[in-house]
Amino acid sequence: MISFDTDGLRPDERFDHWCEVRAKGLFGVTIEVSRERRPDFRGRFSACEIGGATIAEMQASSYKVSRTWADIKRMPGDSLYIFKQVSGPGLLRAGGERVHMIADGTMTTAHSDVPFAGTPIRSDGFHFRALKIPVAANARLAAGVENLLCEPLLPETPLARLIEAIFAAIVEQRIEAADAEATIRHIAQLALLARGRVTPGAPESRNAVRHGYLQMALALLRSHLLEPGLSPARVARALNISVRQLHLLFEPTGQSFARTLLAMRLAEARRQLESIPLRPVTEIASASGFDSVATFYRAFRQAYGMAPGDLRKDLRRG
Repeated sequence: MISFDTDGLRPDERFDHWCEVRAKGLFGVTIEVSRERRPDFRGRFSACEIGGATIAEMQASSYKVSRTWADIKRMPGDSLYIFKQVSGPGLLRAGGERVHMIADGTMTTAHSDVPFAGTPIRSDGFHFRALKIPVAANARLAAGVENLLCEPLLPETPLARLIEAIFAAIVEQRIEAADAEATIRHIAQLALLARGRVTPGAPESRNAVRHGYLQMALALLRSHLLEPGLSPARVARALNISVRQLHLLFEPTGQSFARTLLAMRLAEARRQLESIPLRPVTEIASASGFDSVATFYRAFRQAYGMAPGDLRKDLRRG
């Protein structure tokens, strides 16, 4: 994990440092800010590795950005990029006269070594995330990304939703280390599928789609965790799949839908027991999605080998 921000630099150094070290040195791009705005420039950057790929996040003052053929020659990347413009809309020019409007929340895919130019349409800064997936060791992936121009995914399409679900799981660090490489393969396959570079019927595509639906299902469980009526039928309807298909999504995890949901609720209950020591156990059971205190006590003891009250006693003893 690496992180950096400009707060520790003098105002007259901030933009130049960001330009040379972060823009040119890390991403191989050229950035522009008017000279009078440079003393007010601010930037924050972090990046970490996952499954052989790199996930990076940036928040900075608004600027123009481009990757020219000269930038590519100086610093080739040979990677598939999956971007998310969290905030800070702009115009993206890629491939001659093609100009795309990049709204807040837009996801974009591209090969690293094609030119593009981006222009902000607001001056209040931007928030940006990027997943960089090297392709040199993967001949199939390398063939799929060749000359892949920057292009936004169509919002709310099934494939865009699957890509976004996996992307969010990566950003939120919800991917187990043992599953990281497979997860990166799946999101890369979905990105190529969305751009028409691979066939939907290929085994890799079917596996990637299933993984995307699994991440969507897990996100739904997390967002509705405290609702006792959360059922397989309800989640399946939200995903527009059958209950049988939903259960099949969980098979590769080694945990059923029910056991996954129970484990999430128990983890939430334990978090509250540890962080809210004065809250009654009965309230915590209800606030964690359990419709019965007796069920909560039984499941908690089975999972952790002690009663909820015993856990609190251990914490107090330190």
